Parts: sequence; C-alpha cells; structure tokens
Amino acid sequence: MTEKPTVLVTGASGYIAMHCIVQLLEQGYRVRGTLRTPSRAAGLREAFARHVDAADRLDFVTADLMRDDGWAEAVAGCTYVMHIASPVPRKLPRHENDLIIPAREGTRRVLQAAADAQVKRVVMTSSVAAVCYGHDSDSGRVFDETDWSDTSQDIGPYPKSKTLAERDAWEFVENHPALELAVINPAMVLGPLLDARYTTSIEIVLKLMNRDAPGCPNIGWSFVDVRDVAAAHLAAMTIPEATGQRFICSHEFAWLQDIARILHDHFAHRGFNIPRRKLPDIVLRFFALFDETARLSIDYLGARTDYSNARITSVLNWQPHSLPEMVIATGESLIEHGIVQASR
Repeated sequence: MTEKPTVLVTGASGYIAMHCIVQLLEQGYRVRGTLRTPSRAAGLREAFARHVDAADRLDFVTADLMRDDGWAEAVAGCTYVMHIASPVPRKLPRHENDLIIPAREGTRRVLQAAADAQVKRVVMTSSVAAVCYGHDSDSGRVFDETDWSDTSQDIGPYPKSKTLAERDAWEFVENHPALELAVINPAMVLGPLLDARYTTSIEIVLKLMNRDAPGCPNIGWSFVDVRDVAAAHLAAMTIPEATGQRFICSHEFAWLQDIARILHDHFAHRGFNIPRRKLPDIVLRFFALFDETARLSIDYLGARTDYSNARITSVLNWQPHSLPEMVIATGESLIEHGIVQASR
C-alpha cells in the first residue's frame, strides 16, 4: 500500500481543524498540526486517540499567524495545506484590526510558506461571512459563490476580516500560479465536540440546554455539520475540479425556535428543560447589555439569509447531515464532556 502524503493543518486545536485531522488520519494521511501553544499537544493526542489510531502519523509544530518563525519548517515536506487557523471572536473586539490583521497576515504567511515549499494545493477555510454581508438579505436572494461581502459597508470586524483574508488569498495565487487554492465557506457550524473546548457557534445549543434565556429570540442562521465541513476540506484537497473554486458549505436555514424544538424532543426526557417560546426582540436587546454572545446576535434579529450549495454538492459530491442530526450530536457531546448538566 502506497503511503499517503503529509498534510499541514493550521490551528490544529480548533473545532473544524480537529475534525479535519480525524478524517485525514482515518484516510491514511500523515498530519502535521500547528499550535501557538505547544502544551496543547498532549491533550489533543488524547482527544484524537478516542476516535482514530494515529500511530506515528501525527505530529505538532509551533507556529503563530503573527510571526514568521516556524512556518518554513511547518510546511517542509507537505503535499497539501489546510489553512484553518483564524481568529473567531466570542465578543466584539475593541478594534477591527484585532481580527483583520491576524487573518490577513496569517493567510499571507501560510501561503508564502506553501509556495516556497512547492506545496501542491492549499485548502483555506473562509466563511459565508465573506459572501453575504453588506447586501440586503431580506430580498429573497439566494447567495452563491459569485457573491462577496461589501467591505465598503459597515459590516463588522469578523465579516470584514474573513472577506479581506480570502481576497488576499485569491490575489496571492494569481501571482503564484504553481500553487493551487480551493476555499471552503462554512455557514454556522454545529456538530460533535472532540474535546471540552467549544466555539462561539456551539453557544447556541449550550445556552438553550443551560436555560440561559427564558425563550428564543427571533434569530436564525444557515447551519452545517462540522463533520461535513471537514469532509468538504478533504474533498477539495484532492478533487481536480476543486482547484480555483470557492465552495459555500451550508445545509439548511433554521430559526432558534427550530433548534430548541429539536433539543426538547431529544433531551427533555433526560432532564433538560429547553426554553421554546418566542421572545420579543427587546429581550435580546436587553441581554445584549451584559452578554457578549447576545451582543453579537443583535444584527440577526428577524433576518434570513439563504445560500446555494449547488456547487459543493455537484463538484465535491457533498452529502450533509440533517439539521436534527447535527443539533443532537452537539447536545450529546456537550453532555459527554460535562459542559452541560440536566436541570433535574
């Protein structure tokens, strides 16, 4: 059996990155993960060992998006790079450059190192935040990969950082034609946690299971399962037709009440009293005065944004999990890792 090549995964301790690493190892690849904090390596090995036998095919290197040191060594000998590391805020930053500079400079560092090392292809994690912001989302429009967020508008630091970083990436490969690039643009990501650390998107389920609010504000998102996001990265890495394309990775829009109903139906008998009534908008605005996650959600009140996943399903043969599957898997993993407990 021919040994599969080495893949560099940046931000190896991240939610999406961990699932990418598991799937890469399951398919026989060697994986090198970058970490800003080397002490995280032991805990990650334990987490991965619960899901896959890595044997001697997994190692970690220290590299920081804001420093040149370590990137040449990180990419040495790698055939592919999954550039997943990027700052994701749990609260609004004091200045937009707190997100924009690491996202843009980190992308340039990774791509330059990849080009210098003659990496075959980079798969970069962007976001639907680079697709739809600055446009009227209530017009019934369905966004696709030809759409870009308008950074001339006041779209907020996170969408601006994702948009500028992705545009930088495409500009870079125009000037380095030997380096192939594919980009994955996930929607709101749910699905199982592989360790006890969780991201902002998981707080949607976490707050419902903890009854941190008396009901459900009128907000909703397009969702995707983290396992399907990882599968999209792997497919985009090797399918020839994927190069030079961006892929919206989104399955289904749902209101927060829809998520609450799924959680209630599955977890109520286990002692989780899920709030399901719809709250007036003013309640979320009140919570936003002292809750950072609520503050990040204010702009979503009553808004619906839909995306086409025609390209990812046709080019990458993408077959996503259902909304109930991803919501239930999120809840089960929150219980498994002791992050939530039944109220009775």
